[in-house]
Amino acid sequence: MTISTADRNLPISPMRYDPRFQVETKADNFDLASAFGLVRRRVIMIMTITVLLMVPAAIVISELKPAYQASARLIIRQPLATSLGVDDTSPGGPIDVKSETERLLSRSIAERVVRELRLNVLPEFNPALRKISFIDRIRAKLRGLFDTKKPTLPVGDNLDATIREYYQALGVWHGDKSEVIQISFTANDAELAATVPNRLVSIYLDERKGSVSGRLVSAEEWIRHRVTEQQTRANVARNAVRTYQESMDIVSIEDAQDERIKSLLELTGREGKIDERRVEVKATISTLEGTDNASAAVQNIVVPDSIATKQRDLHAQEQDLARLLQTYDGSAEAVVDLRGKIQQSRTDLDLATKQYLQTMRAKLAALDHEANALQSILADDRKKRTRDALAQTELTRLQRIADKEQSTLDKLEDQRRDLAAKAMLPGAELEVFSPASVPLTPQGRGRLFYLVGALLAAISAAATAAFVIEMSDRTVRSFDQIAGMGRAIPAGLIPRLARWENPKTMFEHMPVPMFDEAIRTVVLSLKQSNGGKLPSSIVVTSAHSGEGKSLVARSLAIELAAAAIPVLLVDGDLRRGKLDSFFRPELMYGLNEFLNGQADLRDIVYRHPSGIDFIPSGRFSLRRRTRLNGLAEIIEMAGTAGQVVIFDSAPVLVSTDTVHLTALAEKTLAVVRWGKTSRRAVEFSLQQMKSSRNSEIVVAINNVNPKRHALYNFSDSELFSKSLVKYYSVKS
Repeated sequence: MTISTADRNLPISPMRYDPRFQVETKADNFDLASAFGLVRRRVIMIMTITVLLMVPAAIVISELKPAYQASARLIIRQPLATSLGVDDTSPGGPIDVKSETERLLSRSIAERVVRELRLNVLPEFNPALRKISFIDRIRAKLRGLFDTKKPTLPVGDNLDATIREYYQALGVWHGDKSEVIQISFTANDAELAATVPNRLVSIYLDERKGSVSGRLVSAEEWIRHRVTEQQTRANVARNAVRTYQESMDIVSIEDAQDERIKSLLELTGREGKIDERRVEVKATISTLEGTDNASAAVQNIVVPDSIATKQRDLHAQEQDLARLLQTYDGSAEAVVDLRGKIQQSRTDLDLATKQYLQTMRAKLAALDHEANALQSILADDRKKRTRDALAQTELTRLQRIADKEQSTLDKLEDQRRDLAAKAMLPGAELEVFSPASVPLTPQGRGRLFYLVGALLAAISAAATAAFVIEMSDRTVRSFDQIAGMGRAIPAGLIPRLARWENPKTMFEHMPVPMFDEAIRTVVLSLKQSNGGKLPSSIVVTSAHSGEGKSLVARSLAIELAAAAIPVLLVDGDLRRGKLDSFFRPELMYGLNEFLNGQADLRDIVYRHPSGIDFIPSGRFSLRRRTRLNGLAEIIEMAGTAGQVVIFDSAPVLVSTDTVHLTALAEKTLAVVRWGKTSRRAVEFSLQQMKSSRNSEIVVAINNVNPKRHALYNFSDSELFSKSLVKYYSVKS
């Protein structure tokens, strides 16, 4: 291996040097080219998944048998005679379609169909008679891994299993806006597919008739029992009416009403007359008692003729006195005599009036006594009428109860006669629009159609899986993916070594063109990132172990040594370093002994025949370190000798020694494994290694598969030439 630069301190040119690999940031657009590239990258996985899915699908499709389906269309109505009663003139209509559909799917009808058509002896409907397929064996084994219970084997005459298969092949339905019921059946035998619906209809009629007859017999027995009980209640009610009427001695309604009206009118008339007379007597007494002048009092009331005569005589005498006083003086004898007569007339009138007043008072007392007697008679009559009304009300209630019981008895008798008539009718009437006929062609598609469909589905599932895997891939495959991670300088893509290219054979100078060219590119990137000259100290590290950092470090040392540049390769992985196994095994001292003060610096530096000085890691059991500045001494010693120090350091995320070492070294080379290291790990490791001196970190992507890398739509996909890719493909 040779490079054109002889002195690492000699600048390439006085101009400014930009990184060789310019990162082009692309939008994450998914176009047809990306999809085609995805398929090309995952074609093996897609083919594998497709084959794995197609094998069981092909087995299942090969076991498919042609299925024939026959159907019958019918409508179920109530018998017309059931609606021809005396009080019902409506035409017979369809019965409840949902109920009849469920009756067609009943267990009793299914058992009769299975037994009469001997479906339980057909392997198609009896799982116990079938041969266990390969898929079923696999399913049983998988089930046995999770279910410890031993599965029960199907019995040869197991009717339940046959009925389950029968229900799966049977279809009974009706439209939402139609009363037509459709019955379909699917079977491998075309004649059997047509026989089952027709036989199902005939069995349904038998079952329907038997069900209706049984219901009618039960209902008639119940009605008869009810009629007997109701007859007893009606007789009891009629006897109660008759007994009550006899015990209360209740006459007929018309006679009682006439007698009650006559008595009421007579008593009411008498009471009115008495009241009128009492009012008149009270008025007369009040008038007579309210004044002292009997002559003035009798003028306003009706009095007997004797009192009226005396009143007229007194009035005539007073008129005569008035005429005499006009002619004679008051002391005249005629005047005095007439005044004596007038006084005597007044005395007689007062005496007659008082006697009449006593008579009126006696008459009023007689009227009061008669009124009280009449009130007593009316009260007795009222009580009698109230008692008669209550008795009549109770009698009416008892008669109403008797009529109600008799009406109920009449209805029950009508129902009994109706049930007896309906028992002579069929359970339902069927109108078959189209009976099931033998189908001529099988149902569904052929095996080729299902095979092609399964193939397309398998390819779609495989492509979907590839797409999901591709979209969930968060590993680094190009510098485009780490373009936004701070000041990371791309150093190049390092192809993976083939199986026959053992890393230990590199010291024998076996040519590996693509790998050698990639290492030269990394060296050139280190120079360009360092102002045009090779750094005096380089730390080669990675985020995790197993990403090829040691291979890159050794390859850089070999490349520089081949260019006559003094190199000191230091195994900085103090716990898992294996540099001595590549150069000289079983060395006595190493970096661990130097840092712990058990060896001097000149005791740990070894020289390889290739011209490379190296320092192994030493024993891993040593922990305590006394020379904390030992790494700086190594860098200073190498600088004095004009050597380039290359540290094969431990992974950043594993050891903190690497962070300390990157702060001392001039440049840091981070190695990322193509298709393995995640972007998150790269970003975190770059953040850990950045310092004021080492602000820009050179990143190299290792173990790149050139053939697969060319299938991605990255800006560096065409980095490897087609001739080198072809050469690499032939060698691998």
